[in-house]
Amino acid sequence: MGEIRLYVLGAVPELAAMLLILGVGLYLTIRLGVPQLVLLPRALRLFLRRLVSPEKKDGVSSFQALCTALAATVGTGNLVGVAGAICLGGPGAIFWMWVCGFLGMATKYSETALALRYRVKTPAGFSGGPMYVMTRGLGERFRPMAKLYCLFGIFAAFGVGNAAQINAVVTGCNGLLTRLGGRPEMAGNLLLGVGMAMAVGVLLRGGAGRVGKIAQLLVPFAAAGYILMCALALLVFRGRIAGAFQTIFAGAFCPRAVTGGALGSAFSALRVGCSRGVFTNEAGMGTASIAHASAEAVKPAEQGLMGIVEVFLDTILICTLTALVILVTGVPIPYGQDVGGSLTEAAFAQVYGSWAGVLITAALILFATATILGWGYYGTQFAAFLGGSRGVRCFVAAQSLAVVLGAVLDTRAVWRLSEVFNGLMAIPNLICLAACGSELARITKEYKKPAILAAAGGGKYADFHKCEPL
Repeated sequence: MGEIRLYVLGAVPELAAMLLILGVGLYLTIRLGVPQLVLLPRALRLFLRRLVSPEKKDGVSSFQALCTALAATVGTGNLVGVAGAICLGGPGAIFWMWVCGFLGMATKYSETALALRYRVKTPAGFSGGPMYVMTRGLGERFRPMAKLYCLFGIFAAFGVGNAAQINAVVTGCNGLLTRLGGRPEMAGNLLLGVGMAMAVGVLLRGGAGRVGKIAQLLVPFAAAGYILMCALALLVFRGRIAGAFQTIFAGAFCPRAVTGGALGSAFSALRVGCSRGVFTNEAGMGTASIAHASAEAVKPAEQGLMGIVEVFLDTILICTLTALVILVTGVPIPYGQDVGGSLTEAAFAQVYGSWAGVLITAALILFATATILGWGYYGTQFAAFLGGSRGVRCFVAAQSLAVVLGAVLDTRAVWRLSEVFNGLMAIPNLICLAACGSELARITKEYKKPAILAAAGGGKYADFHKCEPL
């Protein structure tokens, strides 16, 4: 009965948030002139330029901010969550993940641009995010909503951004140890948790600068390694790639024909795909804008392009690669059962054999570590908004404890509760985004045509305004 109550508790805010995310994403796509298409080429060029020639900044560079955001976004969900979506919604769920990713690009662009527009200058650098947009953009009367957003964010950081991630690492390591002939021990799990907790605590105390530098090293390495893994697998089964895409499109509208009757509802594919899609890239939650706001960037819209790239890399690229590997390798899919981790490993085993477990475990460790680090930074910003430096110290201590507990306890209930807080924190952020639609339109229009608007007396939206000290 307790599990049923927990499921209902999680389903209500999750459904409300999902509908809001899709609705606001569609509104912003139309209001801003489809920025995810119009600005995507420019965004990718900017990303590649900063990847090849990193900026030399005294503070956090734009690329480091992007890596910090990707650290929190690209996680175990890209490996396990995609496979789970196929199991529960059929291959057609991937199509609806793409739809959500497409709308999410406009949402993430908007969150990032507003975060830079209303960020504040602190002794440690820049601080920004939805809580500052609510108080500085909408007015002080929205401070209670901003505090509520931060409170929900802290609980989400303990759950999906911490305990669930370290538990995935422990589970993967234990599975690998078992296959190698060893026997998992609670003491080993505890030791792993303590080691990770100490590392996270030290890194978070270094602020955005230290987190950004680590993310700049960790995220490109982990993402490139996984992309290469997928690319080699697809090269082996290259003759089946076209058929996999056909299966995805057919499954989106007629899943019964694709799954052999195991899943008969097109709505099921839509629901599962959208649910996994809106939460895998975190568009609508506002969290990634906290990382982007720390950048030494000048133009809100230009850093907003990094938000577009973030969703593109997470959902359109990495999630798609995972789905294609599962579909082209021909592994049996247990429809109706959420066995994502084992399905992903079975798919890669068709190419890498017994090494698949090692490679998947390594990817899980890298992605989960990055997620803990990214969400840990978000948590410090939430705590700073609520309680200043004392709040940050308390959060870092609690975060380290949560890492240890996540390594030794069953976190299924924690994961479900964290989904509740994910939905709850998305709702005030989406209300804020919708209320700022007109300002976002001006920022975007001016960035697209700066010379024309500058001649007409514009200019205050394209360039980052002078920050007020906190």
